[in-house]
Amino acid sequence: MCGIVGYIGSSDTKEILLKGLEKLEYRGYDSAGIAVKNETETKVFKEKGRIADLRKRVDENFSGTTGIGHTRWATHGEPSVTNSHPHQSSDKRFTLVHNGVIENYKQLKEEYLNDTKLMSDTDTEIIVQLVAKFAQEGSSTLEAFQKTLSLLHGSYAIGLLDNDDDHTIYAAKNKSPLLLGKGDGFNVITSDAMAMLELTNEFVELMDGEVIQLMEDQMIIRDMEGTEIERESYIAEIDASDTELGTYPHYMIKEINEQPQVMRKIIKEYQDDNGDLKIDKNIIKQLNEADRLYIIAAGTSYHAGLIGKEYFEKWAGVPTEVHVASEFVYNTPLLSENPLFIFISQSGETADSRAVLVDIKEKGYKSLTITNVPGSTLSREADETLILHAGPEIAVASTKAYVAQIAVLAITAAVTARELNKVSDMNLMSELAKVTTAITSVIEDADKIEEIVKSYLETARNTFFIGRAMDYYVGLEGALKLKEISYIQAEGFAGGELKHGTIALIEEGTPVFALSTQEKVDLNIRSNAQEVKARGANVCVVAMEGLEQEGDAYVIPRVDDMLTPLVSVVVYQLISYYAALHRGNDVDKPRNLAKSVTVE
Repeated sequence: MCGIVGYIGSSDTKEILLKGLEKLEYRGYDSAGIAVKNETETKVFKEKGRIADLRKRVDENFSGTTGIGHTRWATHGEPSVTNSHPHQSSDKRFTLVHNGVIENYKQLKEEYLNDTKLMSDTDTEIIVQLVAKFAQEGSSTLEAFQKTLSLLHGSYAIGLLDNDDDHTIYAAKNKSPLLLGKGDGFNVITSDAMAMLELTNEFVELMDGEVIQLMEDQMIIRDMEGTEIERESYIAEIDASDTELGTYPHYMIKEINEQPQVMRKIIKEYQDDNGDLKIDKNIIKQLNEADRLYIIAAGTSYHAGLIGKEYFEKWAGVPTEVHVASEFVYNTPLLSENPLFIFISQSGETADSRAVLVDIKEKGYKSLTITNVPGSTLSREADETLILHAGPEIAVASTKAYVAQIAVLAITAAVTARELNKVSDMNLMSELAKVTTAITSVIEDADKIEEIVKSYLETARNTFFIGRAMDYYVGLEGALKLKEISYIQAEGFAGGELKHGTIALIEEGTPVFALSTQEKVDLNIRSNAQEVKARGANVCVVAMEGLEQEGDAYVIPRVDDMLTPLVSVVVYQLISYYAALHRGNDVDKPRNLAKSVTVE
């Protein structure tokens, strides 16, 4: 959700900024822009739509060695050229890009900027106009920037140019992600390391409240009191080739195909030389001491958490609750005496989850983050972290990160059960290896699954996913995948709930996907399938080997009952992919959505 890049050095910055923004397209955006500065002038180029549209706006004859760029996902003001970033002050001296939301922008406008004509409907423009106002009153750029930051309530990552200063990019962050990148004779800012991997893999983390002066050969970091901070850099362990499409037409299908590789990576990372499960002893201590687990997540990660709850309760006997992050922070339930909070987030930057983390840390509770991004905000700020090892996930619709989340949750729950002396006859790593083979088999059947799409979804405007027990949770994820990229209205339901109201929506030809991988409820879900079929539904049954019946649309290879979500979801991922593809949609960048949701 929104992205920032910035460069200061000796090279012409236009192409550097544009390529960096292209690497951030996966995060979701509706407009983009860059500001290029030379020794005398700062020029802004921006456009609604894609980076390809922005390229047409850029003046190839204008060059500069300092610049900032931005992809915008609209929060304040409609998507438009006027509302897109960068924004400039009325006197054109200052140019600024911003990720986040300024909650008190209206109050700031009324108190400080009543005499200033604003060009946009954004909260961002308030920031750059305030900097200009304080500079006009005699403050240095750094002083004006710091004073402005002290007035802001909300979240921000900011890059600022001063047309009177040829040698500096000013930057700051609070709640929104921002990194510094170190190069040979240049430095960069970026909201995501992947955007600048072609230039450098050496980065410096920033903390909330810090203010930065970035020069081509120096970076000065100050805390909120103005004290300079020395901080070591780190090497981003990301292979730039992992962010390329290769031979695949879309990132989503590439990432679906990478899932067996991800499973093998997880098995390798989470077992010791003897083949036993391993996680950090501090995490084991947290889990052993907790009287209840609270899983906090959003979207796909929430669905993974529902399955994780099954593992923790059925294997380890630890009471577990799963909560939607955006609700929990404002409607906190009664908590147990010694809870452990587990935050699940692909990006590690989910703003709703971070709001919960900040709150529970103030209360003194322990926290564990499960994320795909080492060094992310949720990872840094939680007590402990488990990494997904899924590699960069570019498509907005999460696939391999979801499977990785379930696998890591299973491993964590199995270790907890072992430490609490719970008896289990399952060799989890061996079973996960079987799951890996089963996922591969499903992927190899992509052509068959595409035919299912042709039979059930070619003209559909709405559909339902039903299941029971763990299959219900997979149905929620299947419905989310389908709706977010194909724009077919889709809902997931516990099979028995349909007759309590929703069955009224079933009409002739309505597609209903029924999942049956749990033997104990197989007959129940098949009965639910018959109920909707009797009312005209076009029912597609996906069953596990051993439970299949004549007429089932697809049969997944047999794996342990508790691990079936890792396999059955791949069928739904492929169904969603082909449904979107057949409708001509932008599979990787669906409308209105962002990959990393960094605002509440």
